[in-house]
Amino acid sequence: MAAEIDQRTRRGRRSAYAAFGVQGLSFAALVTRIPEIQKAHNLSDTTLALVLLAVPVVAGVGSVLAGSLMPRYGSGPVLRIAQPFVLLSIIAIGLAPDDLALYATTALFGLFVGAVDASMNAQAVTAETLYGKSLLTGFHAVWSAAGIVAGLWIALANRVDMSLSAGFAIPAALGLAVSLWTGRLLYARELETTAPSGEQLRAAAKRVPWKPIVIIGVAVTCMYIADSATSSYSAKYLKDDLNASGTVAPLAYVVYQVAMMLSRTGADFVVRAYGAARVVAAGAVVGGLGLAIAAAAPGPAVAIAGFALAGLGLAVVVPTSFSAAGRLDPTGLGIAVARVNVFNYFGFVLGAVVAGAAASQLWIAYAVGAVLTLVILASAKGFQPAPVAGANPDTPVAQRPVA
Repeated sequence: MAAEIDQRTRRGRRSAYAAFGVQGLSFAALVTRIPEIQKAHNLSDTTLALVLLAVPVVAGVGSVLAGSLMPRYGSGPVLRIAQPFVLLSIIAIGLAPDDLALYATTALFGLFVGAVDASMNAQAVTAETLYGKSLLTGFHAVWSAAGIVAGLWIALANRVDMSLSAGFAIPAALGLAVSLWTGRLLYARELETTAPSGEQLRAAAKRVPWKPIVIIGVAVTCMYIADSATSSYSAKYLKDDLNASGTVAPLAYVVYQVAMMLSRTGADFVVRAYGAARVVAAGAVVGGLGLAIAAAAPGPAVAIAGFALAGLGLAVVVPTSFSAAGRLDPTGLGIAVARVNVFNYFGFVLGAVVAGAAASQLWIAYAVGAVLTLVILASAKGFQPAPVAGANPDTPVAQRPVA
């Protein structure tokens, strides 16, 4: 029995890694070519902002829909169906003949991205359960690595003046092949962790304090406002405001992701040595400095260096927020983590609003992000709370409800 389970566990883990990689490839391929999409469709900054805002909003709907389907069918079938549609929607965006088609295909992209986000993380949770150790950082590292590859690909596509359709179709075809091949090996429903009932969660939630979670959550919201503006608008900022070439513009996203990967690789060791509060405070200072440099940059090279610093600093906020939430949750059900997640989504949407409002002068969005890092700095002590009675900061991710 152990050998059989072990073999299935390895196959499922590799397939979940593949899903994270394909998702990172898809997202980065789209956001790093936003300036070319705007030019091809002659979109105003306001219209572009609304289109980009729609993606996280519709993704929230997709995530909720996936969450309603997973208890009945399992996350594997949901992921296996949704991810190919993410890739097909990217191809459709590249082929969109008019603005209406662009709006429709972008909405579909957001819907299926949300469904994939929910289902692939559920697969990662199952892998952690079966392996009995923390694996989620590795899954997200694969996401970032694939995003870096996609960003470099788009830089090449822009350099050779490749059409939108071809530039999207090539990585999407690769993603489709990987998704269709590995999707059949995802974890089956019977291997997935059974979540607590709604009644159990409601009863347990009364034991989790809100005030310290709000302090952490506000800082997380500020981080995601800056992250959203950087992820979705950095290529446009470099190209439109700083006159970067189409080859150079995607590199802002690439170096941001590289810096985040490097920062998170060593973050656990630094937190153990100096404590979460000091690390978050230092991250806020470094991240704020990076965003300020990007906002004031006279040219693309300085802005790229600023985004690299921003990635190094801001990367520590989210992992330490989950650890802090674990110290505040006496139920062992990860209710505090689920509450922090709400601030994640809110911050990403709010970041799209801030950047969209400043779309004609994007340095303002990064200046706002730099100012908001002061909120993170002021909240840093909240990332090292005294554990409440019965809390376990090392609660496995598999025991946390997906919400």
